[in-house]
Amino acid sequence: MHPTPTLLEMIDALVSTPSVSSVNPDLDQSNRPVIDLLAGWLEGLGYRVDLVPLPSMPDKANLVATLGRGPGGLVLAGHTDTVPWDQDGWQHDPFHLTRDGDRLYGLGTSDMKAFLALAIEAARAFEPATLKHPLILVATADEESSMAGARALVDARRPQARHAIIGEPTGLRPIRLHKGIFMEAIHLKGRSGHSSNPALGNSALEGMQQVLAELLQWRAELQSQHREPLFEVPYPTLNPGYIHGGDNPNRICGDCELHIDLRPLPGMDIGALRTQLRARLRAAIAGSGLHIDFRPLLEGAPPMDTPAAADIVRSSEELTGHRAEAAAFATEGPYFNQLGMDTVILGPGDIDQAHQPDEYLAVDRIEPTLALLRKLIQRFCVQG
Repeated sequence: MHPTPTLLEMIDALVSTPSVSSVNPDLDQSNRPVIDLLAGWLEGLGYRVDLVPLPSMPDKANLVATLGRGPGGLVLAGHTDTVPWDQDGWQHDPFHLTRDGDRLYGLGTSDMKAFLALAIEAARAFEPATLKHPLILVATADEESSMAGARALVDARRPQARHAIIGEPTGLRPIRLHKGIFMEAIHLKGRSGHSSNPALGNSALEGMQQVLAELLQWRAELQSQHREPLFEVPYPTLNPGYIHGGDNPNRICGDCELHIDLRPLPGMDIGALRTQLRARLRAAIAGSGLHIDFRPLLEGAPPMDTPAAADIVRSSEELTGHRAEAAAFATEGPYFNQLGMDTVILGPGDIDQAHQPDEYLAVDRIEPTLALLRKLIQRFCVQG
């Protein structure tokens, strides 16, 4: 049995193993090499390790590794995938851990492969026999693209625990609420014709003007009805981010497509919003002769809302010295909540570093993160 690598060796190995997930099949990669690395290290440390392949995605898997036995327990979780990278934007090798001054550079250092290594390192201080409740390390697939890994955990009803920390980049400030997200393509089909005579066609581009007007009206209604002052932007947002229609100025536009992004607040249901969106837009173009179709670009991740009084929230606030906050970005947190865990998003990276060239983790975050995780393990797994 090979000895488990040092912390920096683990981070380097994870960063050096590409695992991009993307909605673009040309960029998408397997996460199995990262999962296999983690599995080998954790088995060597006495964890019971289960690899859980994703249905219909044989090159993707989750990992659930358990130390100790008993009821309840604490999950330390992170995703194994990264976003694609801009090769020309990096001054350091994205696939090699590079220390430059007080920073560790590499793709996944902040978001969020390094957290998985930090969780393993923090847990080395505990013998399984001392744990009254299990410590469970979870590594997921495809958080950056489809949330397929987190959905698979919910479908499998595992892991079962009472508390969870997800080590997304929060600057070591706990997050208990965040917005959800879904993206939709809206396609209008009209009839092309010669531009000299409008009667020869039916413009999908002009019809999309009605769609946009209805979307902006709906956005105004949603923002007047839903507010949460804990967020920096305290209302739901709806962004029309892409539009394309037609092929030539002397032809009536026969096809037009719009892509939107909607980010709901906690308490707003994505399924109900998608149903409402489609009903309103169908009504907006009724009688126009245009045909409307919808296609989810991203099925969506629900908002997260962990109660302020939850033990993991209060403990995270006490140990970090920061009151739990709200974030605009989406995470796997709501899926862990669906599994019956109170979940906090709390990690050493900074969200400003996520998805950026020359992503880095500040060296001075390492020891505070290890100390914090050990205190959480002590509180929820040893003391019980």
